[in-house]
Amino acid sequence: MKWWPFLVLVLGGCSSLNVTPEMSPREAYVAKYAAMARAEMKRSGVPASITLAQGMLESGNGTSRLAVKGRNHFGIKCHKGWEGRKIYEDDDREQECFRRYRSVRESYRDHSEFLRTRKRYSALFDLEPDDYQGWALGLQKAGYATNPKYAERLTALIEAEELQRFDRGAKRFARARASK
Repeated sequence: MKWWPFLVLVLGGCSSLNVTPEMSPREAYVAKYAAMARAEMKRSGVPASITLAQGMLESGNGTSRLAVKGRNHFGIKCHKGWEGRKIYEDDDREQECFRRYRSVRESYRDHSEFLRTRKRYSALFDLEPDDYQGWALGLQKAGYATNPKYAERLTALIEAEELQRFDRGAKRFARARASK
């Protein structure tokens, strides 16, 4: 069992933990962004495990050009109506338009809002808030990514890094949001 996830939970209010050279790129990503993912889970209902796994997968643990230059950790494209900043990157086609953010926090917030406000993702919010497997399958079915093994990759990453532990309290947060 890994020791660092417990430390992240204890220090959950921190914006980030110290990243050490001994950490793997995945561990470093989690140490930097777990608190942000938990805050978004509390605010929006998107499981922290899903947010972290998508961020890790879509951004190469925060090292892709899109993540570094555009602070876009989720590969969110501009889509029709996007009026914010832009960055261009080859993806399914050459030089596709992606959203560019002022901060990683803004990227995390937009990811939650993107899922909350798009009709094709609405069924995800009917799932139990700690059902990361259901969320992963739902994201794949809704077409979040073109990879046919997207759900499998998210689930494997969540389980390998024990990211589901960051979903603790998700049901309590969901009840609190529902009562407002």
